[in-house]
Amino acid sequence: MLERDGAPLLWLGVNFWSRTGGPLMWRSYDGVVVREELTTLRDHRLNMTRSFFYWPDFMPEPDRVEEVLVERFADFLDAHRELGLTTVPTFVVGHMSGENWDPSWRDGRDLYGDVWLVARQAWFIRTMTERFAAHPAVSGWLISNEMPIYGRRKPPTETVTSWAELVVQAVRAGGGTQPTSLGDGAWGVEVTGRPNGFSLRETRDLVDFVGPHVYPMGTDRVRQHLRAAFVCELAAVSGRPVVLEEFGLSSDFVSPEGSASYYRQVLHTSLLAGATGWVAWNNTDYDALADQDPYRHHPFEMHFGVTDADGAPKPPLLELAAFGELLERVEVGRCTRQPTQVALVVSSFLEGGIPFTTKDDGPFVLDALEQARVAAREADLPPAFVRERDGLDSLDGGYRLYLVPSVKQLTAPSWLRLEELARSGATVWVSYAAGRTKSQRGPWWTHTTSLFGVRNALTYGLVDRIEDDEVELRFVASLGDLAPGDVLRFRSAGNAHLRAFLPVEVLDGEVVAVDAHGRPAIIRKAHGAGQAVLSTYPLEHLAAAGREVNPEPTWRIYRALAQDSGAAPAVTVDDPRVLVDALVHEDGGRLVWLVSEHGVEVEARVRIPDGTILRTLDGEPVSSLTLPAYGVAVLRHCDAALRTTEETS
Repeated sequence: MLERDGAPLLWLGVNFWSRTGGPLMWRSYDGVVVREELTTLRDHRLNMTRSFFYWPDFMPEPDRVEEVLVERFADFLDAHRELGLTTVPTFVVGHMSGENWDPSWRDGRDLYGDVWLVARQAWFIRTMTERFAAHPAVSGWLISNEMPIYGRRKPPTETVTSWAELVVQAVRAGGGTQPTSLGDGAWGVEVTGRPNGFSLRETRDLVDFVGPHVYPMGTDRVRQHLRAAFVCELAAVSGRPVVLEEFGLSSDFVSPEGSASYYRQVLHTSLLAGATGWVAWNNTDYDALADQDPYRHHPFEMHFGVTDADGAPKPPLLELAAFGELLERVEVGRCTRQPTQVALVVSSFLEGGIPFTTKDDGPFVLDALEQARVAAREADLPPAFVRERDGLDSLDGGYRLYLVPSVKQLTAPSWLRLEELARSGATVWVSYAAGRTKSQRGPWWTHTTSLFGVRNALTYGLVDRIEDDEVELRFVASLGDLAPGDVLRFRSAGNAHLRAFLPVEVLDGEVVAVDAHGRPAIIRKAHGAGQAVLSTYPLEHLAAAGREVNPEPTWRIYRALAQDSGAAPAVTVDDPRVLVDALVHEDGGRLVWLVSEHGVEVEARVRIPDGTILRTLDGEPVSSLTLPAYGVAVLRHCDAALRTTEETS
């Protein structure tokens, strides 16, 4: 968790532009209106804002700041202090809401590589930090707003990292000791699979937190609800606390009910994915600014507010208030994520840097990972993201279940390591994928026969196309709670490269399931105390390519694998549309979340270990409960001894 002076720092707030001017608010600054706006936020349990030095206005000349605006920002900080709020100022603000603005003196210079322009940025950052570092309302700093969009070019990583080092040093030179980050959106290759010059790995020693900006456009409601959580998991590669620095929606794109449910889902699922701060975009609507850019040409940008243009709360603000109340009630600052025995393997091809690969290799990995995480959450499994680049073991000695979803590419040492992990007692699940381009189309695998007990029957240069619109898997042997005779059906999707299976000849593996044509579809091979399980179909990628596909049956396989491997969760709900996860309080208690993906009210029946009990936060015992559409419930999981003590006290 983010800290300041050794104390936990939990941010719950909004990105802030006053309704009086949007990005031009400092020209027509109205301290009375600003205090009204901040009061509304404070009254709904928010504790901070992210604020912005609109660069063309604050730095009109390369060696001068606009003192009138600096004085107005000082009043803005005083307003925060008066109301018990803090803010995180953002320095280099040249991009905002669909438009880039330059100071007149930039003259097209490169933001990262031009020594003079980098020095001007550093001077501005140091100057503004010197002015405000001692103000108690400043709780952090951000260097930029979505610099990859403002900079446009894709410079070398070493250039961007050098820029980042210099501008962060400027904060420190100005006396800024508060937590600092870049404001880049966490859009680097480790999160997106596409290089843009920014790297969370390379800048991890420069920043105190990472701040994803997440505005997904998707094809599946469950993936849409869980996308921010997925991005938070990926952003954790830096080892720094993750703050969901921007998320939200335009009410022009969604109904009031839909905006509430989206906020609710994002807040709770990102908390469970490790986020420790939330800064929504943004505080208000801008109906009075329809003639002002960027709202003139991007009118939907007028309506991202959690309040309307008159300052009245919209549904997202009510969701933020309820979430804030819950965070206080469960003392989330004293909680940690529950331990897991399930690893989701992230191929090193996501991060690139491997010669003679295609630009689609990273996004291809990403799509399978996202869908695999959805399936794992539907099976109530909280998978840890294990990066191949960092090694496949956890710090405490390993996991019981390794999921390697729809993989085309791993490096050769990883295939050898997977076999070692199976021999050491783990269950290793690998599903085949040929890729979705014709570049070296096929499995970049090795030791397939020794790992799975099969030999491939591929024809060089060709794929064995999935011709059925539905893949049917019939089980002929038991796997967890999947019994002989059970049938699972999966929609086929994807292009001509992806929509392909792996023909195999089974040698010393065991056929667990066959397809509708009697071909081996799931094969396992025992390795001492463990096993390797192969799917000849790219199940995760077939689902990732589909529309409104979740829940799809991969969750049944993941649950069965967890049961077989001893990685099954303690608390579950059989319904895949009710997701279960937990946080562990430092006093030893567990807080269990139920998150519904049903669009209607649903009754959730919870399975718990014998000798334990679930209670509401008010202390009432519960075994089932009614969840509203896309609703969330939080329960306490107590052991029998605690229950007895409570009932006799």
